[in-house]
Amino acid sequence: MTMRLSEPSRLAASVQASLEGVEEAIMLDDNRIASLVVGNYDQNIAHLERRLNVVAHVNGNQIVLRGAREQVDHARRVLDSLYATVKRGKVVGPGDVDGAIEETALQRALFSERAAPETPVKENYAGFGQVSTRKKGPVKARNAAQDSYLRVLARHELVFAEGPAGTGKTWLAVGHAVQLLEAGHVERLILSRPAVEAGEKIGFLPGDMRDKVDPYLRPIYDALYDFMESRLVERALQTNVIEVAPLAFMRGRTLSNALILLDEAQNASSMQMKMFLTRLGEGSRMIITGDPTQIDLPPGQKSGFGEAINLLQNVEGIGHVKFGHQHVVRHDLVRRIVQAYEENGPSHPGSGFAGSGRGNV
Repeated sequence: MTMRLSEPSRLAASVQASLEGVEEAIMLDDNRIASLVVGNYDQNIAHLERRLNVVAHVNGNQIVLRGAREQVDHARRVLDSLYATVKRGKVVGPGDVDGAIEETALQRALFSERAAPETPVKENYAGFGQVSTRKKGPVKARNAAQDSYLRVLARHELVFAEGPAGTGKTWLAVGHAVQLLEAGHVERLILSRPAVEAGEKIGFLPGDMRDKVDPYLRPIYDALYDFMESRLVERALQTNVIEVAPLAFMRGRTLSNALILLDEAQNASSMQMKMFLTRLGEGSRMIITGDPTQIDLPPGQKSGFGEAINLLQNVEGIGHVKFGHQHVVRHDLVRRIVQAYEENGPSHPGSGFAGSGRGNV
């Protein structure tokens, strides 16, 4: 039975295919795996059509690609990658299609460079980096920026990551933290956020201290439950192997043999940032993430996030990764929304760091 694909993407791709078209049929060995590669309602194939400007006809375990030679070759490599991923027991969606497109494009570029002996290239390139936890298994980076982020996290004791929402800054940082904890490289995780109201007054919150700060820290909990079994998270929280606390609670402490994550760091003042940075103890690692365009500090109060990046950019042992709207890995519409705000939106009162000219480490 032939599966129906999205007409807008087919029309756009057909124009290109009619100008310079080649056709290639790909036969996937396993019907069950083929259906998972295609996705529900052909969503993965439709996304592949839109991204690579090809036409794809699916009939059982056969996929026929039409379009420009280079694009058809690229689509074939993406389908090979997705097939291998599903064969390893993973479920793939449009986000995984994006990741496969990015990774195969980079592999192609490196392969082409090897044809020119005078061009230095990475040897033994094994694809994008990944984090791996007991619950989640291997989770591979979906673009070159995430790949760079994971490699910087592995090499540096202190890492700054800045960029818009949806780029995976916090999620991958928590995954990396859980990976280090499970491997025994650190003894505990300290996960923190500034408790700043984001434009809304939430008033009095009932309950004990954890109940009061949980609303501010919920995104970190969400990431933890993604990478760890819920019963293990609860046990680790009860025994302080994992501690989730507001930034103000870090004062006066020295944190040794720990992975310390500060999320939403753009909402830390200069004094808070200095205080937090000096909590780093022996055997510890620190990750600081933030979005300089979404500062919720009171008017006139300076964010310490961009200031710290500027002051420490030449200090040995500190890494810095900067994400852009093109690296958003949520729904594709989120990427376009972020891009529209960056290009045309009103300037944020606290967004002065966005154009401060910091280099990318």
